Amino acid sequence: MLFSVLVAFIAAGCALANPVKRQLAQVITDCVNPNDAALTFDDGPWNYETDIVNTLNAAGAKGTFFLNGNNYGCIYDQDLVDRIKYAHDQGHQLGSHTWSHYDLTTLTWDQIHDEMWRVEQALQKTVGVTPAFMRPPYGNYNDQVLSASYIRGQSVVIWNFDSGDSIGAPPTQSKNDYDSYLAGHPSGPLLLNHETYGAYDVLPHALEKLKAAGYNLVTVAQCLNQQPYQSTQAPGTRDASWTC
Repeated sequence: MLFSVLVAFIAAGCALANPVKRQLAQVITDCVNPNDAALTFDDGPWNYETDIVNTLNAAGAKGTFFLNGNNYGCIYDQDLVDRIKYAHDQGHQLGSHTWSHYDLTTLTWDQIHDEMWRVEQALQKTVGVTPAFMRPPYGNYNDQVLSASYIRGQSVVIWNFDSGDSIGAPPTQSKNDYDSYLAGHPSGPLLLNHETYGAYDVLPHALEKLKAAGYNLVTVAQCLNQQPYQSTQAPGTRDASWTC
């Protein structure tokens, strides 16, 4: 009897010392197609989104918008719903940037899932899509974040160029940074921008330079040869649950 208890105790100790490793989501920093460039825009939906879409459309480009649920505004506000629908209808990609823009590495397991689930639910209700890609706020992630993302069926998208607009870089600086980065014709640019005033100055400049360099201006999903959404369905009908 004592021997059996001892064996069980040792087995339990081994199990704790060698826990089952959770599967982790893929982390993406580059487009896999070297001549593809993916322009991405974080922190929307916000007032600049429609202007960004129109600028992209005029250049024959597609963009990817990583959206929050409740950051600058509530994703369920009708004006912002209209902007999201317009971007989606114009063929641009929508991804998750989590609900509240918290640093996910500071949250518990359940809180991470809640931050992701609430954006997924909002995109299902407003445009009928479940995103296949997410970008963690500040680009911060750890194994817990990657595990939660894997469970939720989403790859984690970072970047290989930052325009600096989120930290207040003036347009002249952002344009110079674009010029310096593109001078070496890097492979598969994955470009970080935000829904800011740069839509009127920096974005047209970036598009001009990218096109002159011969890049295909596509969505994140396209530059990875993957599908943008886990599923699509008919959008929901506004009801009392459409609130932040």
